[in-house]
Amino acid sequence: MSGLFLAEIVLPGVKRSVSVARRCVGEVLTVAGHDDVDDVRLVVSELVANAVAHIASGEPGGFVTVEISSVDAVTAYIEVIDDGALTVPEVRNADADDCGGRGLWLVEAVAAGWGVRDEGYQRRVVWAEMSTRNGTSACATRAGGRK
Repeated sequence: MSGLFLAEIVLPGVKRSVSVARRCVGEVLTVAGHDDVDDVRLVVSELVANAVAHIASGEPGGFVTVEISSVDAVTAYIEVIDDGALTVPEVRNADADDCGGRGLWLVEAVAAGWGVRDEGYQRRVVWAEMSTRNGTSACATRAGGRK
């Protein structure tokens, strides 16, 4: 990814960090001039929540790092870096009565792209790229909506 690096936020691997990450990412992107950061905040919430709930980052002493970049004036790139796990994050089809299991489905629905890469021992990066153009989400664009 090329673009302008904006910020890095290092948070403890606890549930409270989800709302802190969401708020901080929204503020950083808004200050950098991005118009619509709602989808980015949603994606960050889901990715940080996954890191805290399912990854070693959620164990005592664990951390989650969020890196924020601006690809251009209307595109944000986010990386959530955690302490890794034995499983690979993947979209799953949750049953209607399941209490969870929809987070990565939401990420896939609103992000222009997302993926996972492992970087060395106990370091996993889940990234997402999203439009921050007012009124445009990946869902609307894929469905032939506003661009």
